[in-house]
Amino acid sequence: MAMRDEPPFRGDQVGSLLRPAELRRARARRQAGELSADALTDAEDAAIEAAIGRQRDVGLRAVTDGEMRRSMWHFDFLEGLDGVEAFETQHGIAFQGGLETKHQGLRVTGQLGFSGHPMVGHFEFVRDHAGGAVPKMTIPSPTVLHYRGGRAAVSERAYPDMADFFADLGDAYRGAVAAFSAAGCRYLQLDDTNFAYLCDPEQRAMLAARGDDPDALPGVYASLINRALEGRPAGMRVTMHLCRGNFRSSWIASGGYEPVAEMLFNDVGVDAYFLEYDTDRAGGFEPLRHLPPGKQVVLGLVTTKSGELESPDYLLRRIEEASRHADPEALCLSPQCGFSSTEEGNLITETEQWRKLELVVEVAERAWGRA
Repeated sequence: MAMRDEPPFRGDQVGSLLRPAELRRARARRQAGELSADALTDAEDAAIEAAIGRQRDVGLRAVTDGEMRRSMWHFDFLEGLDGVEAFETQHGIAFQGGLETKHQGLRVTGQLGFSGHPMVGHFEFVRDHAGGAVPKMTIPSPTVLHYRGGRAAVSERAYPDMADFFADLGDAYRGAVAAFSAAGCRYLQLDDTNFAYLCDPEQRAMLAARGDDPDALPGVYASLINRALEGRPAGMRVTMHLCRGNFRSSWIASGGYEPVAEMLFNDVGVDAYFLEYDTDRAGGFEPLRHLPPGKQVVLGLVTTKSGELESPDYLLRRIEEASRHADPEALCLSPQCGFSSTEEGNLITETEQWRKLELVVEVAERAWGRA
C-alpha cells in the first residue's frame, strides 16, 4: 500500500487546535475593551504562524489555522451569510455531563446569500504561510443552519416554503465554495455533526417532536450539500467530517453509522469522510461496506477528548479491522475530531495535542508506508 499524493492524506487531521495561552489572554483583553481589533489580529496571526510550523514539524502534509480566529466552529461562519443573524438565547447547546455552550443562537431573518466573508481572508493567510504544505479550510456543513433550530429558526415571512430556504442555502454555499476556490483552496472540509446525530434515537425523537421527519432529512441534506458543491473545480478535494459533538471533551449523540451509511457514502457528492471512531458510541466498521470505489474514509481512531496516548499497535489493529469492510487503499487515519471546536478547548494539554498528531503520522507511515 502507498501513501496518498492528494487529500485526504494517510495521516491527516480534522482542523481545530487548542488556543495558546497568549491568544486566550489577547481575546479576553479584546472582550474587556483593553485591546484593539488590529492588535488581536496580530496575536492571531502570530499564533497561527506558529501552529502551522508545528503542524509541518510533526509531519502533517495538510495544515490549517486551527480555527484560532473563531469562537465556535460553526456560528462564526454561518452568521457571516446574508440573511443570518446571531442572538442571545436562554440556554446554550447541552452536552453530556451537564455542560452547556455559550448562550448563542442563529436565526434566518431574510433571504440567504453570499456576498463575501472574512474567512476567505483567513484561508488566504494559511495559504501564504503554508510553507509547502497543503492549506486546508474547514467550514460548517450547510445542514447545520437547519438542524440547530429547524423551522422555528427560519422566518416564515422570508421563507414561507422551506424548499426555497434549502435552495437559497445551497446557492449561498455555492458562492462560498467558489470564493474559496478563487482564493486557491484545493482542500475544503464540511464539518457535519448532523448525519451522525441522525443515528441517535434521542436526536431522532427530538426532530420528530419539533415537526421534522428524521427519515427524510438525510435525503434533504444530501441534496442540499450537492447543490452547494455544484460547479466546484475538478481540482478541489472536498471532505466531510462527522462526529457526535465536541465541547470541553464532552459529546451529545451516540449510535453507529448504519442508518445513514448507504446514502451518506453514495449520494453525498464529497470525495472523502472523516469519521469519528474513537469509542464504541460510533458503532462498528460494518457500515464501511457501503463505501463506493473512488472515495476515501479517514478513520478517527485517535481521541482528542483526553491526553492518554493510544498504543500504535492498537491503532494498527483497528485499521486492520476496518480493512475487512473497506478497501485498505481507501482508508486513512486522523484524530476523531478537532482539539478545540470552541475556543474553550478540550481537556488536553498542548503537549498532548502535538504528540497525538505525531502519533497519527507515525502510525500512518507504519500502515501505508513513508511518503
